Amino acid sequence: MSSESPSFEGAVAPERSYDFHSAGVRLRVHEWGDPARRPLLLAHGMWDHSRGFDTLAPLLATRFRVVAFDARGHGDSAWGDSYLWPLEMQDVCRLMASLGGPVQLVGHSRGGAMLTDAATAAPELVEKLVNMEGLGTAKVGFSMPGQAPASASNAIKLATFLDGRRKAASFTDWKPSASLEALIERRKAMNPRLSDAWLRYFAFHGSRRGADGVRWKVDPHAGRSFGPWKEDWIGPSWKRLRAPMLFLTGAAQDTWGPPSPELIAERLRYVRQVEHVVVPDAGHFIHMERPAAVAELLLGFLNE
Repeated sequence: MSSESPSFEGAVAPERSYDFHSAGVRLRVHEWGDPARRPLLLAHGMWDHSRGFDTLAPLLATRFRVVAFDARGHGDSAWGDSYLWPLEMQDVCRLMASLGGPVQLVGHSRGGAMLTDAATAAPELVEKLVNMEGLGTAKVGFSMPGQAPASASNAIKLATFLDGRRKAASFTDWKPSASLEALIERRKAMNPRLSDAWLRYFAFHGSRRGADGVRWKVDPHAGRSFGPWKEDWIGPSWKRLRAPMLFLTGAAQDTWGPPSPELIAERLRYVRQVEHVVVPDAGHFIHMERPAAVAELLLGFLNE
């Protein structure tokens, strides 16, 4: 089983990597570009990792100090005892503060929603925000395996969450795949628009190899949380956002998107300054499918 990293056209490994500690959890951080330039923070989506920005980050590093981090329980960051949304939002705010403000933000999917909430919590640290299909959950739609659907009552959600915490004691890791290729095939079923070459690169950096096979690095319990929260609160909470937002969606239908026009309109109507751009020939993983086109949009929107 080869330990040599596969190559991918346009992908550039980070120039600097280090650990950042937030509330006792170690987060892995990667950087591209001149450290004297203004900071631009990137946040990945659920089940992903920051090396998924290896084709986008070098294009942005021509003008910025690009900083990407693995969320707790993802990539090369440590697994946490809890994945409550407010705790992860604090991770982002602490990292932003460490970079010296104001910071500009780019987040994909769950990372886009997380950065939007962080920008509302610490507006003094944020200058501009790019959100790529990070609207948060809908009442009818995606729910994680083992998690109650969004439409369920709070009582059912709490019971499901507590049952999951009990099961976590015995389910501590993924079942191994026989090879990296087998892992790629599983991911390809979820991301049919992504090329085999890119999935090989992405899966290599998002997996770990052991004597019994290959496993994803992500904690199987990451993202499962519970709290006093409803989907109806997402949009209104964004009224506090001061930073201008560029919201990107892909034009092509795939497993995860795009969000419905109704959901987009419902959430974005609360953002005081927002521009919505649809990226042609791209699905949910916009920055992976069209890094050059996305970089052009971002560089036109963000301040140097």
